[in-house]
Amino acid sequence: MERLWSPWRSIHVAAWSARAEADRTGVFTRLAASDDDERDFVLWRGESVFVVMNLYPYNNGHLMIAPYRQVASYEDLTLQERYELADATDLCLRCLRVALAPDGFNVGLNLGPAGGAGIPNHLHLHMVPRWTGDTNFMASTADVRVVPEAMRDTYQKLRRALEASR
Repeated sequence: MERLWSPWRSIHVAAWSARAEADRTGVFTRLAASDDDERDFVLWRGESVFVVMNLYPYNNGHLMIAPYRQVASYEDLTLQERYELADATDLCLRCLRVALAPDGFNVGLNLGPAGGAGIPNHLHLHMVPRWTGDTNFMASTADVRVVPEAMRDTYQKLRRALEASR
């Protein structure tokens, strides 16, 4: 049997369980209301959407953009939310290019359970930076993803890139 050690995740899982009991409204609603952006890995807040790092990333810098308002379908977004979602996508692409220099991106929405939405009642856009050759034997043969940098380090890089872009 193979083992991969990730002791920091036990702290996250324990905290997540406590938060889930306290707040049944959902992770994005909780993050929208939180005032501890660094703890929660929230990178940027606009008027109607915010950007947060994914705690279960496919790659370094995997971001999610979500409206503050809980809405399940793209068609239910207000015009302001749609515009700001597009502007936040542009901002994130620029910052990820500066901070992490990826070769490409996967950007998209998973809408509804059949569409692959892990949180189907709160729309969010995924932005995954990609590098040539970033798929290796770990994902193909062991069904394991390797994230080569601590999330806190990536968060700090992205915050600096965001601040420089203003």
